Amino acid sequence: MKLLKKGVFVGVLAISATTFGLAQEADTRGYNPNSVRPIHDSDIMFKRTVWQNLDMKEKQNRPFMARGNEITRFIFNAVKAGLLTPYLSDSLTQTLSIEDFVQNISAAGTTMSEEEKRFERQRIKDDDFLSAAEKQQRLAELDKSGGGQEYDPSVFSQVELKEDWIFDRVRSRMFYDIQALTIYLPADKNGELGVDKRVASFKYKDLNKLFKNSPNAIWFNAQNNQEHKNLSDAFDLRMFAGRIYKVSNPDDNSLNDVYGEGKKGLMASEWARQQLMEFEHNLWEF
Repeated sequence: MKLLKKGVFVGVLAISATTFGLAQEADTRGYNPNSVRPIHDSDIMFKRTVWQNLDMKEKQNRPFMARGNEITRFIFNAVKAGLLTPYLSDSLTQTLSIEDFVQNISAAGTTMSEEEKRFERQRIKDDDFLSAAEKQQRLAELDKSGGGQEYDPSVFSQVELKEDWIFDRVRSRMFYDIQALTIYLPADKNGELGVDKRVASFKYKDLNKLFKNSPNAIWFNAQNNQEHKNLSDAFDLRMFAGRIYKVSNPDDNSLNDVYGEGKKGLMASEWARQQLMEFEHNLWEF
């Protein structure tokens, strides 16, 4: 009888523990699913969504684009390998097909002739430096792109960050919670249109995981080659130079829409940054 009671008690305890574990695992209410380090809504005192433009040609951003280890090359390879999902926009609601992605990184109006495609296929097959899997992948990419020639990843020098600037009432400090990273084809490469072309957006949460697990995700330290950093650490440490071009507002207007292009737009960008920093500073008075 005692053994039976003991068995029943252990069974009930196991069921309770399992139920509690499932409840704990499933309870994500109040947290942003796209955050790397989510903060509960009840702990957020202040939040603004900020968009920044990163020109990878700027000196401070060059470590992200070291030759052969460009952040864009890393991302493009991850997409083609099926390790990363591209999205249509930074709202991160609609995915982009691999075919459309390859088309977005290919030059318009450069479709190969049948003869050129045959030559390219043969060149790939004869390349002794490629593994069998890499050859298959490149042949598949050639077919998907319709023969359009892809731009080298180093060409994609315009990157946009969407992030939430959050003041955590518990820890009494501001956190920069990157939500999405968007890559653009510069206007001078976009044919006659002459405007930056959106290639794809990516969840920063997905990127952060890939960065941490790859030795090739390098922020290049030109001053000390022994101290290269992982790209995830470089973003956490804010080792990039960005220009704020939009802060969340009811009309979804950019700063250029409100203040105009040129010097006024640049001044408005710096003014917006100083405003946010001053707000954080003034919170300490309350």
